[in-house]
Amino acid sequence: MTGSTGLPAADLRIVRDLARRVMELAQSEEYERRRQRWRDVNELRRPDRAPVWCRPAGVWREIMPESDLLCEHPSCRNVERVLRRDLYKEWVGDDHIREPWWPVSAVIRPQEEPTWGLPVHQSIGSTEQGGFRYYHPIETPEDYEKLRVPTFVYDRDATERAAAQMQDILGDAMPVRIEGRPPLVPQLGAYLEQLRGMAPLMEDLAFRPDLVHRAMAKLTEGVLNAMRAAEEAGVLTPNNHEPMFCSDPVNDPPAEGPVGLHNLWVAANSQEFDTVGPAMHEEFLLSYQKMLFQSFGRVQYGCCECLSNKTDIVLGIPNLRVFVSSFWTDLEEAIEACGTDYCIMWRQSAAQVTLPDTLDDHREHLEWGLSRLQGHPYQVVLRELETLNGREGRLRDWAQLGIEIAEKYA
Repeated sequence: MTGSTGLPAADLRIVRDLARRVMELAQSEEYERRRQRWRDVNELRRPDRAPVWCRPAGVWREIMPESDLLCEHPSCRNVERVLRRDLYKEWVGDDHIREPWWPVSAVIRPQEEPTWGLPVHQSIGSTEQGGFRYYHPIETPEDYEKLRVPTFVYDRDATERAAAQMQDILGDAMPVRIEGRPPLVPQLGAYLEQLRGMAPLMEDLAFRPDLVHRAMAKLTEGVLNAMRAAEEAGVLTPNNHEPMFCSDPVNDPPAEGPVGLHNLWVAANSQEFDTVGPAMHEEFLLSYQKMLFQSFGRVQYGCCECLSNKTDIVLGIPNLRVFVSSFWTDLEEAIEACGTDYCIMWRQSAAQVTLPDTLDDHREHLEWGLSRLQGHPYQVVLRELETLNGREGRLRDWAQLGIEIAEKYA
């Protein structure tokens, strides 16, 4: 049986029931306390305690296999999946937040496909555990000439159709809001790695630096085109309501209507340049990223790479607010460099959390780190999880442990 939307009535009942439950959480006093915690730390104010947050990532296939979903229609299944993940995160009990609306991304697409003139993300092998291999289309130095600078166009009709379809699915259970972001971000190292591959890229840095510079210039111009297209289309919306980025409004955005890039957060990193020295990192990557960062109001930099010997160049990023100190970055060096002028996102080791029989060693690790971070603005974040190793309650246990120690050193 289908409803007036043409979608299965049973699917709509499932999705709307879940949406009402999530709406109740999003509008709760507890979620507002969590938002205030994030806002305080990202505004360099002293929160009641540091935010503690995890992103399951690849673990979702263990936590919530597709066979557990009840909806039959693909669109309804997609919504069901997201809402059930929100409810699972509430069970975990970390500082998860979400807003009381369903976001629909404004459709801003390249005028020609593929984006860079060469195909990327073409799989040539994967594993059930999340491993993968991609085909890298720049196979020879000569192939760099095939790299194209993309331009972009806003598709208003596609955006409005997507928003209308989502409102048909959710009905009056949850409002729908169109959210606008640039379709490309300053992840220049990631884009080039996808095109060339890690080993050839490292060889080119050493022996063909002119080719890398030319490629980075094209990638930078492409990202700038994406940024300009989104801003000129008038579809940008604030993004200071998400975990990690939640903050006060950035640079006094207008009360109504579109905002500018200077009102937005942006995140980027240098994972592909982890083994590259500071001078080459700045010459071949960061100098180009800085041209893009300067348009945004707030910047988060770093991910899983070690930045221990690169704090000076990272702290030179315009509008930097969050310095990501990975498990491999020397935390004490990061604290000394950042002081209280930046928020430190202290990333945890997924393996240390999920593989051992107990969290005893991780407790010692958190005690050590949070005792040193005391008095500094910081977040405690666990990401890049690919397995729970059969430990179904481990994320909940981790969240409780992290919150306990964060309260101790608040």
